[in-house]
Amino acid sequence: MSFFALGVNHQTASVELREQIAFNPERLNALFAEQSQHPVLNDMVVVSTCNRTEVYAMAEHADMVLDWLAHANGLDVNQLIKHTYRYEDAQAITHLMRVASGLDSLMLGEPQILGQVKQALSIAKEAHMVSPALNRIFEYAFYAAKRVRSETAVGSHAVSMGYAVAQLALQVFSQPQELTVMVVAAGEMNSLVAKHLAEMGVGKILICNRSRERAENLAQEIAHQVEVEILEFSELASNLYRADVISSCTGSLYQVISYRDVKTALKKRRYQQMLMVDLAVPRDIEPKVASLDGVYLYGVDDLQSVIDENLAQRRQAAVEAEIMVNQLATQLITHQKVQQAGSTIAAYREQGQHLTEYELRLALEHLQAGKDAAEVLQNFSHRLTQKLLHPTSILLKQAAQEEDPSYFEWLQDGLQGIFDHQRKLKK
Repeated sequence: MSFFALGVNHQTASVELREQIAFNPERLNALFAEQSQHPVLNDMVVVSTCNRTEVYAMAEHADMVLDWLAHANGLDVNQLIKHTYRYEDAQAITHLMRVASGLDSLMLGEPQILGQVKQALSIAKEAHMVSPALNRIFEYAFYAAKRVRSETAVGSHAVSMGYAVAQLALQVFSQPQELTVMVVAAGEMNSLVAKHLAEMGVGKILICNRSRERAENLAQEIAHQVEVEILEFSELASNLYRADVISSCTGSLYQVISYRDVKTALKKRRYQQMLMVDLAVPRDIEPKVASLDGVYLYGVDDLQSVIDENLAQRRQAAVEAEIMVNQLATQLITHQKVQQAGSTIAAYREQGQHLTEYELRLALEHLQAGKDAAEVLQNFSHRLTQKLLHPTSILLKQAAQEEDPSYFEWLQDGLQGIFDHQRKLKK
């Protein structure tokens, strides 16, 4: 039984193919229930995001995993295999660690993937699809991801507009729990801003959008983390004073936040500072706003220069993270080998005990039959020694016949070391 990682991602497959083999939790639960009735694969975890679908499984061979992925999505195996990558054992463990650490993500170092992998494991465990061995591999991958996060800078620099805005807010204001944030427009960019700030623990988020339906959709997504209030777009100017942080990205052809409105808002705030971020092109916020005391105004170009610098820093930190992941993967593999050796040693000792008991019983029978005790003990010693050393002798002969002499030399050196140690103990 080997550990396999097999799947497709943004580098190997088009978005159309990724859509075809994407899984949601409900569909996975149904497939896992079906697997329990027909256990071709019954030890597996499926990670499915917008950028990847991967199956991690304990199986006899990789084709079993590929066949399952193709069959589950109604695809021809020959069509799917052109776009899949597969890793086994050590490489599969390293790949899982890289994925959990954000080193294999489209956005290098992005933190969301770790939560997605944890959720995937949870779904599989609830369906009783995870063995202790597979669970240990995933738990160690989470440990590796935590080490990468805490000991390298691969995830500490903002490399998306949404995350950059959230990080900027934390730099300007020291206590996020007291902040009121306003997002002007609830499109993709500002949705990310709102989600990042909600995760960082801001006090309240005001959503101001032309379409109330879209505002309500965003509100539902973040309401479990933060207090949310929806404003009509006509209420934008009159509510500016309530916001410590304003992120605007409307796509409007004209500016929706004027110098006069911000000046009025500042007066109502008794000139408490405001952070305003204009993510729109054309711009939403009148540039003259930057001249007001107490207002920090950032535009797309300002943030992009920060992101470019941060991405370069992440790439540099990723080198260190890759080394760490490889070291941790090696540690896990070594631990697994030691465990396997332990079970082999136990079996070898058990076999030795059986041989000893058999020869001892035979010797006792000979003694009871009146045979010479010295001769019986000599035969007992000779027969037991021959049987115990027979497996080692076979291994040495087979190793000597191999084309590569290193295995024989390793065995020979190992045995010599044991002999030397035993001689020292006798002295």
